[in-house]
Amino acid sequence: MQVRELTRIDDVSPEEWNRLQGAECPFLRHEFLSTLEDTGCVGPRTGWTPAHLAILDDGELVAAAPVYRKSHSWGEFVFDFGWAQAYERHGLAYYPKLLLAVPFSPINAARILTAPGRLAAGLRQEVIAALVERCSSEGLSSAHALFISGEEHAQFEAAGWLSRTDVQFHWCNRGYASFEDYLAGMRADKRKQLRRERRRVSEHGIHYLTLHGNDITPAQLRFAFDAHERTFHQHGHPAYLNLAFFQQIAQRLGSALMVKLAMRGDEPVAAALFIVGPDTLYGRYWGAAADFHSLHFETCYHQGIDYCIEHGLQRFEPGTQGEHKLVRGFEPTHTHSAHFIADARFHQAIASLLEREREAVDRYAESANAHTPFHRQ
Repeated sequence: MQVRELTRIDDVSPEEWNRLQGAECPFLRHEFLSTLEDTGCVGPRTGWTPAHLAILDDGELVAAAPVYRKSHSWGEFVFDFGWAQAYERHGLAYYPKLLLAVPFSPINAARILTAPGRLAAGLRQEVIAALVERCSSEGLSSAHALFISGEEHAQFEAAGWLSRTDVQFHWCNRGYASFEDYLAGMRADKRKQLRRERRRVSEHGIHYLTLHGNDITPAQLRFAFDAHERTFHQHGHPAYLNLAFFQQIAQRLGSALMVKLAMRGDEPVAAALFIVGPDTLYGRYWGAAADFHSLHFETCYHQGIDYCIEHGLQRFEPGTQGEHKLVRGFEPTHTHSAHFIADARFHQAIASLLEREREAVDRYAESANAHTPFHRQ
C-alpha cells in the first residue's frame, strides 16, 4: 500500500475517484470537489488547502478521502473555536489542523471512499492511520473527521479518536403518497398550521419552477446566486461560494443539482438550491428578493418534501440548526464527528468536555422529539 497526498483532486481522474464506494453521494464526487478547487472556493487563499489522501495498491486507487489543511475553523459546522482559544492561551498553535470533510457541507455520509471488492474496514484503517501519521510528522495539533457514517464513527473510536455528537433535523419518508397523505399523520393543529402556510404563499400569487442542472438558464442561475449571497450578507457573513461555482456545478452535476424557483408572475422572488442524492435530498442555500409570509418555509421545506414524495427519496437533510423545522415534520437525528488531539493533556481535557456535552445533546434530542407534530403512538 502506498499513501499519497493530493494537492489537487485532479491528480487522480474522475473515473478513478468516482468508482469508489461512497462517491455516489454527489458531495463526494470528483465533480463537486474539483469545482470547489477550480473556482477558488477552496485553496490556500481561503484557508482550505487541499491535502486529499489517496491509498494505492500497485498503482490502483483503492481508497481516498477529501482532506484539507485548515488555518481557521470557519465553514465546518462542528465548532472547535473554544479549543483553538484554549491552545492559544497556553502558548500553543492549534492551526493548521487536518480536516476530513466536505467544505461548507454538513451532510451525513461516508467520508472515506473505498474500492468495490476490497475490505472496506481495512482501507478505512489505513486512512485513519495516515491522518495520525501526518499530525505526528508535521507537528500538527489535531485531525478532525466531520459528519461521518456510523461505520466510520465506530472505527475512529476504536482507534482512540474522541467522539462528538450533535443534532440535526431530518425528514423521513414513510411511504407517503402525497403531501396531504404526509399531513394526515400529524395532530390537527399542526396540520392546519402547515396548510395555512402553504395557502398564504399561494395567495400571494407565487408558484414554483423545479429546475435541474443544464435546464437552468444563466439568468435563473444568477438570481439563485444573488439570492443566496444576500442571505449570507443579512447574517453578517460573506458567502462561501462564488458565481463561478454556481455556473460550473450546474453543468458538472447535471440533474443532481436542483433549484426551486419561486415565481410571482414572470418574476422570480426566491430560490432554494438542493442537491439530489440516490436516496436523499440535501437542502443547501436559499434567498429571497422580497418578503412574503411563510415564503422561507414553503421554498426550503415544503417544496423539498413534495419533491421527495414525488421522486421516492427516503430522507431530506435541510442543513444545520433550526427548531422551527420540528413543527414541519423534521425529526431530531444524531450526527457524529471524530477528533484526534495530539497533545495528551488537551486530549484528556477535551474528552471530559465532550462527555458532558454528549449528555446535554442527548437531553436536547429527547426534548426536541417530544415536540414533533405527529400523533403520539
